Amino acid sequence: MMADEAERLWETHDILALGTRADEARRQRHGDRVTFVRVATLALDTAREARWSSAAREIRIAGRPHDVTAAEQAIDSVVRRAEGRPVTAFSLAELQALAPDRAGFVDVLRRLFGAGLTSVASADVDGLEDLRQPVEAVLAADGHIARFTVARATHESPVPLFLAVRALQKTTGAVRAFAPLPRSVDGSRPTTGYEDVKSVAIARLLLDNVGSIQVDWALHGPKLAQVALLFGADDLDAVPVEDESADGRRRAPLEEVKRNIRAASLTAVERDGRFGVLES
Repeated sequence: MMADEAERLWETHDILALGTRADEARRQRHGDRVTFVRVATLALDTAREARWSSAAREIRIAGRPHDVTAAEQAIDSVVRRAEGRPVTAFSLAELQALAPDRAGFVDVLRRLFGAGLTSVASADVDGLEDLRQPVEAVLAADGHIARFTVARATHESPVPLFLAVRALQKTTGAVRAFAPLPRSVDGSRPTTGYEDVKSVAIARLLLDNVGSIQVDWALHGPKLAQVALLFGADDLDAVPVEDESADGRRRAPLEEVKRNIRAASLTAVERDGRFGVLES
């Protein structure tokens, strides 16, 4: 798809035709499978003492480290207790702030991956002026980035941002999953569901060199996540790890995510933080 066609689709009012087209593109790539991952999120300050459910398929450390030693110690502590589970941590921008230059940044990353970090947890594609250089630093450190994200809603066309992701993937091959819905929205001017599903659909159609279009289950909620599956999304991130609910097992997150995927006439497939498919 060319940029001008993507811009026309952003302006379209025929949302059903757009959804059908994006769904076809997703099915061509993934069939009827939708992957999801159950994530235990730990606060950096308490990560060294934290415990988590055995149902977690990814352990994610969140918080802004004040220096590389604090980050390294938290990762090492969690990895030693993770029993082989993938451990992800921090955003690319948070880690870049720990180093004065590219060479220093590569050294920081090598220390963290050496401590057992599986992947940098996220990289905001709208959070850095030059995203390619820090991404290349991760690759130089023999590391990975779990997902690329959008930090803030703008209500403008997302096409230029998506084109930047496509170009980044073409030059680096580092984009395994892209989450096009913004993680932060101005409360006085929230995005609409109409805008959200159009963003998901256009991301799937435009990013033909990116494997997965992802929606954050915990952040955006089951309803939007389910609709997004009909508009080109194929991966659900951050499903809570609880196996039980106060309303009974049927309302627990695992059963709810499977039920919502099946309701979209799709097949639920659990994965881990390395994007490895788990046996049923």
